[in-house]
Amino acid sequence: MQRQIMKQMQKMQNDLASAQKELESATVEGVAGGGAVKVVVTGAQIVKSISISKDAVDPDDMGVLEDLVLVAINDGLEKSRELSSNRMGRVAAGLNLPPGLF
Repeated sequence: MQRQIMKQMQKMQNDLASAQKELESATVEGVAGGGAVKVVVTGAQIVKSISISKDAVDPDDMGVLEDLVLVAINDGLEKSRELSSNRMGRVAAGLNLPPGLF
């Protein structure tokens, strides 16, 4: 019985490490202003890039651009959290743990 538990724990560690590696390379895109501002975020919540359309830049109203950047980043981070939650949920589902533990 103890050996079985140890094997299950080792499998869990391997599965979690694999999922974390996948999340580090997986990306999602956050957008704002109909695509005027785009950000790429990894599944590990690292912002990799920001692209801003020339049409989004109005030197007389930088506040709008700042708001668009914030919205795009927050959109990307939310999508990244969903990606992470889904991937880690699949790992937990494969562990056959008692309901409600996670």
